[in-house]
Amino acid sequence: MKGDRVEIVVDAGDTTRTYEVVADRAGRRVETAVRRGVVEVSEVTRTGVVVRTARFMANRVLALVEHPVPRVDGSERLLGEDPGVQGSALHPRV
Repeated sequence: MKGDRVEIVVDAGDTTRTYEVVADRAGRRVETAVRRGVVEVSEVTRTGVVVRTARFMANRVLALVEHPVPRVDGSERLLGEDPGVQGSALHPRV
């Protein structure tokens, strides 16, 4: 979905570097894959066409953080949240 974002933190010798792959347009999403020692983060269209790909050696990747955009239709709920109840005991709303 537009706004999905993945941060990749990579060991660059004596320092770390942070890269971001963002789904900028409507209908695009960000997919991650680990294949043969390489981490691939790709921006993909609705039809599955890869727009761009970032590749990193897996042994250099320190962190891979996915930031999905909250869905408007409410299909994603907090763990333990009851869809029929306004607030959850696990995650009270303020």
